[in-house]
Amino acid sequence: MLRLYRYPEESSALHEQLHRTLANEASVQLAVDEILHQVRQRGDSAVLDYTEKFQGIRLSALRVPSDAIHEARRAADPGFVALLEEAYANIVLFHQHEVERSFFYESDGGVLLGQRVTPMEKALLYVPGGKASYPSSLLMNAAPANVAGVKDIVVTTPCDAFGEVNANILVAASVAGINSVYKLGGAHAIAAFAYGTETLAKVDIITGPGNKYVACAKKQVFGTVAIDSIAGPSEVVIIADMSADPEFITLDMFAQSEHDPDASAVLITTSAVLAAAVQQRVRERLPQMHRQEIIASSLLCNGAIVVVESIEEACRVSDILAPEHLELHVEHPWEILPLLHHAGAIFMGSYSCETVGDYYAGPNHTLPTSGTARFFSPLSVRDFVKHTSIISYSKQQLQMCGEKIAAFADHEGLHAHAEAVRARLRV
Repeated sequence: MLRLYRYPEESSALHEQLHRTLANEASVQLAVDEILHQVRQRGDSAVLDYTEKFQGIRLSALRVPSDAIHEARRAADPGFVALLEEAYANIVLFHQHEVERSFFYESDGGVLLGQRVTPMEKALLYVPGGKASYPSSLLMNAAPANVAGVKDIVVTTPCDAFGEVNANILVAASVAGINSVYKLGGAHAIAAFAYGTETLAKVDIITGPGNKYVACAKKQVFGTVAIDSIAGPSEVVIIADMSADPEFITLDMFAQSEHDPDASAVLITTSAVLAAAVQQRVRERLPQMHRQEIIASSLLCNGAIVVVESIEEACRVSDILAPEHLELHVEHPWEILPLLHHAGAIFMGSYSCETVGDYYAGPNHTLPTSGTARFFSPLSVRDFVKHTSIISYSKQQLQMCGEKIAAFADHEGLHAHAEAVRARLRV
């Protein structure tokens, strides 16, 4: 079920097992292209048609009434509400440390330069639904948007066949101070808010994970709106030495694998004894898991145990994978941190399990997948702000350096650029 590889001898087979890409299947691409076209052309009518087709209901209203949000919170378990509030406070506190400030500085000759940082005006937070509800995703997307100062934050999430949105999602929206929740999911939801319809206003940015159709739609509308990233199936890599607990590792791999058959869980270890112990524990523990079929499929198709010669080699293999989540089950995790360069989030030590980050710690759980941690970053306040350059030149300073600027334009063959400066030098 969980195949063992020895590295580097079996590196080719390991690469084949773990190769992941964000490329869209041709059938998905064609379906999404048609959905985007129809929504752009027919607006609300197409949105209602696709909602009926994919969600099983012809909606009479796209938005969840504010009273329903308040009622969901009132009816919720007070302990759960308190937990959401505590987790949200942790997430907000972390993101407050990311806030950027506008800056200005004065240079010679009365020149004033700077950069103004301003929030986007309208954001859509996509919260997945269907197989499960994810109030944690709502909190993780809402916190940086709120901290950034986005004026208008809208949530959309799939409703069920009765037109109802999961109550836990509504409670999380209430905790995050969001009153605009819509009942749409899938590519047609992305299209509706990217292009705007008769009743749905166009947004400036769309964030949040979804299925492959949602990911493809986000990729297609990028440029019409901003997006956070294109999320693929979730993944974890665990680096472990002989001090690690096989029970912890097994359950952490299960925790990742239960998301989706396409999820990936990989153990990289210097200990053949630990590798064997984890294999044994997987066989013993799997029948006890509620989502054992999903876990088994994920581990078989996308999981692996990799035995390496050294921790340094383990770090090199991890960097090749550039995982979404990286756990360090080693005796001295801080000592190997400088050896690791590519990961969405790194969990330091055996008691910093990924679940802590998924729900409670504070850093965002919306992370780059499929090896894109080499160049993408976690969702942050920076995703919800814009940077505008400010340039103020005095007449005196332009007189001093204007001819040099015009000469630069001459070298690029842009005559009007040069003349725009020289006209001012003649005044």
